[in-house]
Amino acid sequence: MSMKDSFQKAMGWMKEFSKTNPEQMKSFQNMMEAIEKEEGAALDKKTKELIAVALSIARDCEWCIACHVKFALEAGATEEEILEAAWVAVLMGGGPALMHAGLVLEALKDLK
Repeated sequence: MSMKDSFQKAMGWMKEFSKTNPEQMKSFQNMMEAIEKEEGAALDKKTKELIAVALSIARDCEWCIACHVKFALEAGATEEEILEAAWVAVLMGGGPALMHAGLVLEALKDLK
């Protein structure tokens, strides 16, 4: 599966959950909006997405990697910044994180 497919799959699941479990998804979306907002926040969206890329690697989540690489690009992150965030995750997570960081390379190719 390509990282573009992983992204679309994750978005599809969120859409389906919005139908089957609207209250839970609304609560989750409210939390995401509160955390991701920039107004009055100490971190901008790009920085938050770079952190999310690193955490997605650390948590071994292919779908999260696809989503947060795409969102980081949309927030203005460069390929170099995204890869540096990935390497921070590798520093903290070792070999398994390095293997998941490979998915970042695929996402950068698929989602640009």
